[in-house]
Amino acid sequence: MYRHSLVHFKSLGFQNVFSYNIARHVGVSPEQVRKDFSEFNIKGNKKAGYSLDDLLSQLDRIFQKNKQHNVIIVGIGNIGNDLVNYQGFRNRGIIIKSAFDNDVNKFKQNYPIPVYPLEYLPNFVKMHHVRIAILSTTLEAAQDVTDLLVDSGIKGIMNFTYANLRVPGEIHVMDISLTDTLESLVFLANQ
Repeated sequence: MYRHSLVHFKSLGFQNVFSYNIARHVGVSPEQVRKDFSEFNIKGNKKAGYSLDDLLSQLDRIFQKNKQHNVIIVGIGNIGNDLVNYQGFRNRGIIIKSAFDNDVNKFKQNYPIPVYPLEYLPNFVKMHHVRIAILSTTLEAAQDVTDLLVDSGIKGIMNFTYANLRVPGEIHVMDISLTDTLESLVFLANQ
């Protein structure tokens, strides 16, 4: 959110920005902005604020924007197919290298990336230095596939299943549920 805010200010011609500008734009307090930046040893100037170019450069370094990040998808159903076709990832250096599925019919379909059987996954992850996977399998297959991902060297999983995945402490899982988010908004909007 901070980076989006900084890009916005830069597009408006700003050269410097203060924590209160960023805070107002992203919906947090100026103190929170300064605290978050201090976690990464980013310092501003009380009179001049933060240099936008310096701040963007530091955030790009922190988020490794100068590198390409290879990602795989496991489960090339509706969600997997939509994610494969989403161009916003590529614009941020995130490259979906391939998909994996256990449905042999999907290997023959025309996708913008190759689709392989699950047994190819461990070697592919090692060969292409993949650290992140998007999981969009069935609920029943989710834990077994997660175990395979972890054993193959995956360190981060974006989970589009409803499974409560069990992973070792050093593995990062982000659970994504569009339905839950929408239901929350329905509830809030009807209060």
